[in-house]
Amino acid sequence: MNRIPIAVLSLMLTLLATPHGLAQQHGSSNHHKAAAGKDLATSSYSGVEKRRVKALSGEQMTDLLAGRGMGLALAAELNSYPGPLHVLELRDALGLTDEQALRTKSLLDQMKAETIPLGRQIIEKETELDRLFSERKMTTAHLAERTKTIADVQGALRAAHLRYHLEMAELLTPEQIRRYSQLRGYSGQVD
Repeated sequence: MNRIPIAVLSLMLTLLATPHGLAQQHGSSNHHKAAAGKDLATSSYSGVEKRRVKALSGEQMTDLLAGRGMGLALAAELNSYPGPLHVLELRDALGLTDEQALRTKSLLDQMKAETIPLGRQIIEKETELDRLFSERKMTTAHLAERTKTIADVQGALRAAHLRYHLEMAELLTPEQIRRYSQLRGYSGQVD
């Protein structure tokens, strides 16, 4: 009779009992690294610890400071609610009137005036969270409050971007919206 050593059996049972999501919770790519012959202990986060703000890439910080959408308005964008920036980029192809172009430019300016300060707040709050962890001063008592504050600002930023897509759609004709979706590659071929 073949016997499986108790240590091997215990390890197998532990692995089977580990929830699938837990193994992927931190974006683990260790199985890919093992296949590539790399060290299993090396995290996919290796190098991220050198960021100024650990939770934000340089590109994310640049986008937040520029008031860019960063995909926050996809629910609107992909359901035929154009964004002001892209409408201006497609001005000629959409046949915007001068009045539509002026109003779209105004919407874009208003959006940036609202979203850039929110982006700064996110960076400030994430920097503070990072600092507290770095200095080992974060406490369980303050963690929920700090993360909720960040989530509230992120929610306000997303709501702002989505709202400007709603307002943009009100300025365009149904044909311009259809054309926008085509030009952006969302609905069929461009005429």
